[in-house]
Amino acid sequence: MSELEVSVVVPTCDRPERLAALLAGLRAQALARNRFEVIVVDDGSAASTTQHVVAHERGRGELDVSLIRNDVRRGQAVARNEGWRAARAPLVAFTDDDCVPDVGWLEAALRASRAAAGSLVQGQTEPNPLEMGRQGAFSRTVTVETLGPQYQACNIFYPRALLERIGGFDESFGDPVVGEDTDMAWRAFESGAHAVFAPEALVFHAVHELGVIGALREAARWTEAARVFARHPGARVMLSRGVFWNGWHYCVVRSCVAFALPRPLRRALLTHHALQLAARARRAGTGPWAVPFLLLYDVVEVAAVARGGLRYRTLVL
Repeated sequence: MSELEVSVVVPTCDRPERLAALLAGLRAQALARNRFEVIVVDDGSAASTTQHVVAHERGRGELDVSLIRNDVRRGQAVARNEGWRAARAPLVAFTDDDCVPDVGWLEAALRASRAAAGSLVQGQTEPNPLEMGRQGAFSRTVTVETLGPQYQACNIFYPRALLERIGGFDESFGDPVVGEDTDMAWRAFESGAHAVFAPEALVFHAVHELGVIGALREAARWTEAARVFARHPGARVMLSRGVFWNGWHYCVVRSCVAFALPRPLRRALLTHHALQLAARARRAGTGPWAVPFLLLYDVVEVAAVARGGLRYRTLVL
């Protein structure tokens, strides 16, 4: 009988340095190496460097690592499905190539999985402490400190039997993909599955410096996320006031409505919004000069989400 207890699935594309750091983190796991395998899915990397990173890792002889190669990019949903379907262990861990796991990641997740058999396990995700200096108004990272409601695939564990039951990730979400991991989790719940949170199953997520244009592109990419709410009404618990993507979207809509109100009330609401944005800029380590950018970012994001709401006939802003 196989000793494997967990298969780690990693989609990647043209980020060899990031991938090498992730593999080093897996090599350092406290869990015995004969108890887990690593499946890297190279989703259409333009350069051969990704393959060289995996080949080098194999040459070390310390990790049970395999490579699946797509000649053209097919998207993370496809890549993750290819990975878990090739997995040999009863528990499948999903993480990304811009993450580095804590040394106790796999051990903690296995403990949580044994304690809640059949459940999916979400681990804690924090910004990489080595990259905290990059955080700011024009950066992106992932923080997960409680269970759900998005169930990001950068740090989550599914029993293979559950993946087989629900069919894995919905590949129709396409590429660039948005919300496919949230959709899969909510399909799992609708099939009768449960989820638990394992704070010790810790992963450190990269802090990506995007710049102004990159940050606005990030804001504009959330259109397809509305599909999740159209499919899974229960997922609306993650929305602010049941309608808004987050509280900042509410502020944008409130300020738009304010222009139709009497001058004293309009001035009060717009001033309050400006002060909130200034406080947000300070928290991001920038000055008042960032306030117009933050407002523009929110407007672009509201438009993207509202467009998705129209497309999928569900109220979300």
